[in-house]
Amino acid sequence: MNNIGFMTFVLRELKRFLSLYNQTLIPGLLSTVLYIVVFGKSLGSRIGEIKGTSYMDYIIPGLAMMNVITNAYSNSASSLFQAKMMNFLDDILITPLSGLEVSLGYIMGGALRGFINGVLVLIIGLLLTDMTLAHPVLILVFLAVVGWAFGGAGLLVGIIAKSFENIQVLVNFFLTPLVFLGGVFYSIDMLPPIWRSISLFNPLYYMINGLRYAVLGVSDSSPWWSLFVSVCAAILFTLISATLFTRGFRIKN
Repeated sequence: MNNIGFMTFVLRELKRFLSLYNQTLIPGLLSTVLYIVVFGKSLGSRIGEIKGTSYMDYIIPGLAMMNVITNAYSNSASSLFQAKMMNFLDDILITPLSGLEVSLGYIMGGALRGFINGVLVLIIGLLLTDMTLAHPVLILVFLAVVGWAFGGAGLLVGIIAKSFENIQVLVNFFLTPLVFLGGVFYSIDMLPPIWRSISLFNPLYYMINGLRYAVLGVSDSSPWWSLFVSVCAAILFTLISATLFTRGFRIKN
């Protein structure tokens, strides 16, 4: 393991999205504030409490996880695809880093962006509401694991994508619907039995449910099963994307 080279590459990915904070950090915070104001304030008074928690507090973990998922995915997918399209991926590949190290660097870059966005959303929630953090260590674990999982998913899509439209298709037609159907704005216990059963097949539900338990101490399902699903997703996406990258599958034009 080339530790110096690997950390240099990870720092490159970190600086890449931090330098574009007006595109990578600010939009997520603004949308979170809007969701809290529009949904939390307007609907909260009508819905009341869910599982003994105010509606405004209840939606914040879901908003945080939504930002983790979309930002981690977008970072690694766009970073790799941009390197392919602008023909500087070869410069990265000739560095004294193995394919595994480069792929893990991309994944870690996505995980860091997702993690930072998730933390910032929770800070906004703490500032705007009376929310308290039930299990701080578990919060960091969920943010890191899910960020890593979708950093790996983004790398996988970046490898196989042939255009930026391919990257956005997954966001628009899969990630966003699954996030919203995963209980960001509601408890699945509020659904009819058949829809509740269907929701249990949505892996993003478990990630949202797990973070909600870590933040608020309430959940619809076992938080430990949620953590298990999240870890499995992280391992699966890492293995597939790192293997394809190391073998050179579509990493060049």
